Amino acid sequence: MTGRAVWRRACPAGRALDLLHARVAEPYAPHVHEEYAVGACTAGREVIRYRGALHYAGPSSVVVLEPGEAHTGGPADPPDFTYRVMYPAAGLLAEGLLAQGARRLPRFREPVIADPGLAAELRRLHAALGAGLGETEPLEAESRLSWLFGELVRRHASPSRDVEVPGAGRVARLVMAQLADRLVSPPALAEIAAGTGLSRYQLIRSFRTEVGMPPYAWLAQHRVSAARALLERGCRPAEAAALTGFADQAHLTRWFRRVVGVTPGVYRNSVQDRTAHYR
Repeated sequence: MTGRAVWRRACPAGRALDLLHARVAEPYAPHVHEEYAVGACTAGREVIRYRGALHYAGPSSVVVLEPGEAHTGGPADPPDFTYRVMYPAAGLLAEGLLAQGARRLPRFREPVIADPGLAAELRRLHAALGAGLGETEPLEAESRLSWLFGELVRRHASPSRDVEVPGAGRVARLVMAQLADRLVSPPALAEIAAGTGLSRYQLIRSFRTEVGMPPYAWLAQHRVSAARALLERGCRPAEAAALTGFADQAHLTRWFRRVVGVTPGVYRNSVQDRTAHYR
């Protein structure tokens, strides 16, 4: 088989998740997977023979193949196609249905699902996990993965229905308090969810609805606020990063620029200059 492929095993929240990023120039032979296969093209189109029919997928679609289903895959148009695919165990996708009160594995009528937003997030998250997001930002990796699979099931599994989580405000306050109390070593999403009686997906969806962002993003912004206070008191950026839970100064700088618009060093100098001016 010609083309190129990179296989990586990520372990967000301690769960093994295999990732494949491949350029495929020749068809795969018929085969099955023990896990689900959830992927999206990054370039070109794929043609898949699945359940006796041909299906075509491009960058705006999500491909979902169920465990044990024989299928093939190859370029729909010459010379090739490129795609990113995850292989989650059944339990990871089942969380989305358990959140809706079901007690079975999710089923999908069609293998190709038109959902450009979900396909784009799948590609972004796949790339981030491949670059080590699970090791550097475990809470973010766990949150984004649970949200991705939960939304896939909620929107497209059959049957699927929406269920509101009661007490969303109380849940959000509880999550924020736990994250603020453990700023440097935050709990895993599964640990937080266990304390609320919700699944990880329910927790994320409830929090996003109430706060407007997922827990990991709220935590990063809370850390930035804490770092700002330290910088205003004259703390050096590297020290502020260590004291507020960032991996290093570069990690603090990335988030600080996103939230404040300048680097920690520029912010510290401007605040110190202003303090000196008014003395």
